Amino acid sequence: MTRFLFFLLFQLQTLAFSGCRQPAIQASATSLYKTRNVVVVVVDGPRYSETWGSKDHALVPRMANELAHEGVINPAFYNTGPTYTNAGHAAITTGVHQHINNSGLELPRNPSYLQYWLEATGNHNRKAWIVTSKDKLHILANTKDKTYQGKFLPATNCGINGPNTGYRQDSVTLRVAKNVLQTEKPNLLFINFKEPDSRGHSNDWEGYLRAIKACDEYVFQLWKFLQEDEYYRGTTTFIVTNDHGRHLDGHDDGFVSHGDNCEGCRHLNFYASGPDFKTNVIIGKKYNQTDIPATIAELLHFRMPTGKGDVMWELFSSKP
Repeated sequence: MTRFLFFLLFQLQTLAFSGCRQPAIQASATSLYKTRNVVVVVVDGPRYSETWGSKDHALVPRMANELAHEGVINPAFYNTGPTYTNAGHAAITTGVHQHINNSGLELPRNPSYLQYWLEATGNHNRKAWIVTSKDKLHILANTKDKTYQGKFLPATNCGINGPNTGYRQDSVTLRVAKNVLQTEKPNLLFINFKEPDSRGHSNDWEGYLRAIKACDEYVFQLWKFLQEDEYYRGTTTFIVTNDHGRHLDGHDDGFVSHGDNCEGCRHLNFYASGPDFKTNVIIGKKYNQTDIPATIAELLHFRMPTGKGDVMWELFSSKP
């Protein structure tokens, strides 16, 4: 009888605990996938019409001629939330669309996939990095969520020298990102290139076009590094997209601005490659930014309890 009462008490305690908020624990000790690392690149603010949506792909030759054969292109990828920088980036990292201060003074409401992964694995924070040309994107490392605020924070290298120091050139961000990959060997790396957005806001059409082509080259250089590096080769998923687009010609002030619900602001470029994904494929299923962290969580076997996105199963070469 005593043993029975002890067992009953133990079961009641277990049930009570299970009703509490659970951490983002790993789903399985044995991976279903070959992916061990994920690199996400966000090219800030080009229109789809100048990237994969152009007929000749003149500004994205690396993506069209080299990368497309190695992975998946999705021409039906969208920002379905607020179409400005911090909101778009936060949707990609947290899996939740939200209106957020665009100056870098407000943290996302929810934890990012980097925080959930750090919690789940217990890895050192330098195994997850955020490297951005825009200093204000340092906010992506943290959250307002009281359970996670100030905890499981990835390492950051944002802007010239952190918050409130100004934007830096994308060529510098590329160099920093490569150095982080070489010296830190992170499992997660999130990168922002800012120049198409900056040139667009400056009403510099030719500069905007040059910036898109330059970012295409930077993306290719990163992809090539991952293929050639022994640590990352064959174990790394690589995802490239945008935070938002821009107004189409004839709408408001055209390519100079963005921020509303127009097709130009919502329609994004999307590319993904990795050991668990299809190759040389164009898919047509509509997905959005919040589906990126859901897919990363699936690949790396951790939970995104606050994320609202869906796993992009159409990317996978086989479904478990």
